[in-house]
Amino acid sequence: MKRRDLLVAATGLGLTAGAVLNGAAKARTDSSGPVRNVLLIIADDQGYDLSCCGGRVKTPALDTLAAQGTLFTQGYATVSSCSSSRATLYTGLYSHTNGMYGLAHDVHNFSLLDDIKTLPWMLQQSGYRTALVGKKHVKPDALLPYDAWLAPELPGIRDVAAMAHLAGQWIRAQDKDRPFFLTVGYSDPHRDAINFGNSRKWPEVEREIYSPSDVLIPNHLPDLPGVRQDLAQYYESVSRLDSGVGILLRELRDAGHEKDTLVIYLSDNGRPFPGAKDNLYEPGLHLPLIIRSPEQSKHHIRNTSLVSWIDVAPTILDWARVSPPADYRYAPLPGRSLIPILEQTDSVGFDRIFATHSFHEVNQYYPMRAMRTRRYSYFLNLEPSLAVPVASDVQLSPSWKAITSTPGAMLGKRTLDAFTHRPSEELYDLTVDSDEIVNLAADQSHAIIMADLRKQLRDWRAATHDPWLAGITDPFGHAH
Repeated sequence: MKRRDLLVAATGLGLTAGAVLNGAAKARTDSSGPVRNVLLIIADDQGYDLSCCGGRVKTPALDTLAAQGTLFTQGYATVSSCSSSRATLYTGLYSHTNGMYGLAHDVHNFSLLDDIKTLPWMLQQSGYRTALVGKKHVKPDALLPYDAWLAPELPGIRDVAAMAHLAGQWIRAQDKDRPFFLTVGYSDPHRDAINFGNSRKWPEVEREIYSPSDVLIPNHLPDLPGVRQDLAQYYESVSRLDSGVGILLRELRDAGHEKDTLVIYLSDNGRPFPGAKDNLYEPGLHLPLIIRSPEQSKHHIRNTSLVSWIDVAPTILDWARVSPPADYRYAPLPGRSLIPILEQTDSVGFDRIFATHSFHEVNQYYPMRAMRTRRYSYFLNLEPSLAVPVASDVQLSPSWKAITSTPGAMLGKRTLDAFTHRPSEELYDLTVDSDEIVNLAADQSHAIIMADLRKQLRDWRAATHDPWLAGITDPFGHAH
């Protein structure tokens, strides 16, 4: 679809029309102050790969955003699978709680539980206008009732300039005295049938071409020519995404809302390469998180707190001064607002995160639960007799083909067999083993640590109503 056609289509998709809102009188949470808008920007399959994070990919727009706000250097997704991760962002609940156990599209067909409340719904009840530009990938649509869904092109839209202009047009069409919640979901740098959408030049984007010799090999991949070429293509897609973010932020500024909008930038899961996407190891979960608040008095903050995507919804609700319904079964939400710690470089109490995985595609079942502290990562593999599946787009990638066709090739320091067949428990001391290779779970010198982490993980699973936990009682009072 051409950019002009997208703009025309957007006009018919809700620039002026919207649902009747309960609580529209609350459109301004403080009648004497500015509106409190939210711009949530979600990348698709981008790992911890920004130049401000030490990467070699060129990301000047995101580097500038980080300099204007706060970069959380230890930000982690709760799951490394697209639909499940986005569902957590929208609900503030882990995927084993909200029902989004795997991918939403096609035959996979996972969806949120019927009684789940989402950010667009909760914000609408307090008078917010809501719009989504680009990718949603969460079902059912009825539980994410955005007033407008602009450019819902499938399987993905790569015209990042068109997306930015659609967002700007929608923003300018809104009543300035009524707050908005705008989500922009990119398709970059997800793979497509060819590579990463790099088969053509895109409008208003200066194409960045990377040499395979210049890429940085992540710790979960081998240094093979096919891997380097694949990473170079991935880099180009990340740079295109960065250009789109730059245009989007200019649209926000030109619409007069830079000083009343909370901007959050993050990715849904790790880079689409073996050992990252669809895994709970560090490359699958450790992702960029940038938050810029117009109320910050300090800038260029690098916060080392352990924070999680479970904290994103509470952060947005805190900024908007909105709470979940008083009778909501899942309240209070398990995460915490990051607004109070935006000007801190470290924060007391942010010293552990949890992660969960059940499915990716419907035929790729491998349930895992995990937690990470400052020193340790602990993994509970609930079905260790199964082989660890590899996402289909990764299986088709040049990297996977290069690895599987090269005798003795490894995933970083991990053999293919060790990656595919895992024990029931894994424990890694991150101070000496950041690559998570030497499993200490059966080491008697770590027995006390194991007992403590087991208890913390079980308590968390019980508190979040994990249906994979024997004897758990869900919010409806049913035992499993």
